[in-house]
Amino acid sequence: MTDTLIYHNPQCGTSRNVLALIRHAGIEPQIVEYLKTPPDRATLLTLLAALHMSPRQLLRRKGTPFEALGLDDTTLHDDALLDAMLAHPILIERPIVVSPKGTRLCRPSETVLELLPAGPLAPFSKEDGEVVIDAQSQRAR
Repeated sequence: MTDTLIYHNPQCGTSRNVLALIRHAGIEPQIVEYLKTPPDRATLLTLLAALHMSPRQLLRRKGTPFEALGLDDTTLHDDALLDAMLAHPILIERPIVVSPKGTRLCRPSETVLELLPAGPLAPFSKEDGEVVIDAQSQRAR
């Protein structure tokens, strides 16, 4: 059993890049396809606490029913936002990675490097060719 977990959407390029970076570091994470197996309320609250985020900060707007559900209403309380996220998991921003080094919303995908073990990594580029780790094992800027 691995000690790294990713809440993953295989249809999301950022999520695929994060998973590839984790594997590039020699880690095979536990993968939770959160659209198929959404977190329950307690898990979502635990993730939010670990992320130091409010439900509103973790809401995904693009490609979701965010507007149709009126979630841009700033008077909605956290419980209402949580209810919406639980009913429509696509509203949960992704990917979220949990590791021994912490929990992060890995957007941009390079954020996951903060959660990986220290040490040199071989060069790595994203799906679109953008260099993340250069030939000198340095994070590209």
